[in-house]
Amino acid sequence: MGEQKQRETLGSRLGFLLLSAGCAIGLGNVWRFPYITGKYGGAAFVLIYLIFLVILGLPVMVCEFAVGRASKKGMGGAFQTLEPAKTNWHWYGNLAIIGNYLLMMFYTVVSGWFLKYFVQMITGKFVGLSGEAVVGEFLEGTVGSWPTLLIGMVVVIVIGFGTCILGLQKGVERITKIMMSALLIIMIGLAIYVAFLPGAGAGYKFYLKPDFKALVNGNGAGGHGLWDTIYAAMGQAFFTLSLGIGSMEIFGSYIGKDHSLTGESLRVIGLDTFVAICAGLIIFPACAAFGVEADSGAGLAFMSLPNVFNAMGPVAGRIVGAFFFLFMSFAALSTVIAVFENIVAFPMDKFGWSRTKAVLVNFVAMLILATPAALGMNVWSGVHFGAHIGSIDALEDFIVSQNLLPIGSMLFLLFCTIKKGWGWDNFIAEADAGEGIKFPKNRIVKFYLRWIAPVIILVVFIAGYCDIFGVPLRKAMNFALHIIAAIAIIILFVIVTKLQNRIDKLEQK
Repeated sequence: MGEQKQRETLGSRLGFLLLSAGCAIGLGNVWRFPYITGKYGGAAFVLIYLIFLVILGLPVMVCEFAVGRASKKGMGGAFQTLEPAKTNWHWYGNLAIIGNYLLMMFYTVVSGWFLKYFVQMITGKFVGLSGEAVVGEFLEGTVGSWPTLLIGMVVVIVIGFGTCILGLQKGVERITKIMMSALLIIMIGLAIYVAFLPGAGAGYKFYLKPDFKALVNGNGAGGHGLWDTIYAAMGQAFFTLSLGIGSMEIFGSYIGKDHSLTGESLRVIGLDTFVAICAGLIIFPACAAFGVEADSGAGLAFMSLPNVFNAMGPVAGRIVGAFFFLFMSFAALSTVIAVFENIVAFPMDKFGWSRTKAVLVNFVAMLILATPAALGMNVWSGVHFGAHIGSIDALEDFIVSQNLLPIGSMLFLLFCTIKKGWGWDNFIAEADAGEGIKFPKNRIVKFYLRWIAPVIILVVFIAGYCDIFGVPLRKAMNFALHIIAAIAIIILFVIVTKLQNRIDKLEQK
């Protein structure tokens, strides 16, 4: 009990919500969500996305928060504290932390890009550059320059661990509050500004007008099927919250039982969704106003948008562009700080290290571990992991996004719902402790979380592999349906066996 009393806690409910949302809000909210929303049917796609957020993302988030709050430990000791005797759920804690390291090994490099572009926007680096020169600045002056990438990476790591060493409340919570508040203010201001640009209406139409034809047949050359749309919504809803590697669990361990976890999870998801939708309200109207085609990913942020800012004029463009990349820097850094806190907490919980020792050791480790991702984009570009995965940073992303996130989320669900894990009753008691919205606890929801939701995650897992390795989604779906059918037969067999056992016991009585 002494260790639990000494454990640091967050100073406010707002701090918890902004920290959790800051971890969830990342680059995918800005450079992926708006693009796939416009591509797959606008507001019609958003409805499907929201459904999957509720039926898939919400339960896993509540599970993570519940495991953290009940154990009062990070991934270094959470499962071990709650698991039944002679079970090995705690093994995943080590894998989850490896996932956090892998995530930061490439995320710190990419985050440095935004800080660089923020400085360049302020100093007028892009003023007067042609479209080709803007592209060249990114491909050669940023990604192609290893000193630039290493400097940006080091700055991000220093900011992240520098925040963590100040303490949970004085560092992590206080600085994240400032960054997240500034992020929201900047976003709203930019969204209002672009709304008054001539020609912005076409961007709103592409982004938000419900297009049920595009939902089924695609919006653009080639088209797609309904399954592609469903998978896009399912995948975005799943990956946007960064669930499965304990990034949310750690913040559950820092809070009390004043508020129910379902209500808190809904607020975090609401903030994450607001930022994602608001990003589109900035990007598409601005691109439409200046006739720039909106791409996705790094091409959108570092090649398309600088041309948009240039078209606004030498003064307005520099101001708007600087605010945009400042907002993106805050989005990236809030994730870095949150994940670094999870990494720092691991040896503190598992080995009893002080915060200072945990920060300093991990600071040196991260400098070493993140370097290959930076060099893999230029001087080590010859290090390749096949045509389907590619560079070093792509491999790290593949291991985390396509493997540890879905597998970890499935394990959190099973741990909280089956008897050989923490168990349904313990989970519900923890999730519902405090004021606020309670978690639904009827048999249908329990059955869904134990049997159906893991199958959905399995489908996301299989479809992700098929997408990366070029397997047509129709073949992937047929394969997935065969697996689902097999699982359904097993589930049915288990249910019938249990019913038969109950009948036999009743007959013996």
